[in-house]
Amino acid sequence: MGKPDTRSIDREIRQTTRKLEAVRRGEMWPLNSAERRAILGALAGGSYRVLRGKSAARQENRLESVSEQAVTRLTAEITALHMERQRIVREYAADKAAKKASRWW
Repeated sequence: MGKPDTRSIDREIRQTTRKLEAVRRGEMWPLNSAERRAILGALAGGSYRVLRGKSAARQENRLESVSEQAVTRLTAEITALHMERQRIVREYAADKAAKKASRWW
């Protein structure tokens, strides 16, 4: 018996980790559509308020909030992927142990 096939899950983990780092750097490509809409709305509202000479603190807070939500979402995805990978490895180990135990010699 070879090793358990976890390549696809490992690839997803690497990809999601890249997305998480990109969100932390402030990039928009890893965001989903709702998060992009919220950020663009906050940017538009904030720029309008700045243009009018008013404070854009509420929009800045909204930007930070959306960014934190994206980080939380991606962290949860990474955790779920790690749990799935662990389940696959555990099932493989149980199958291997069962095959060894079923030998007659």
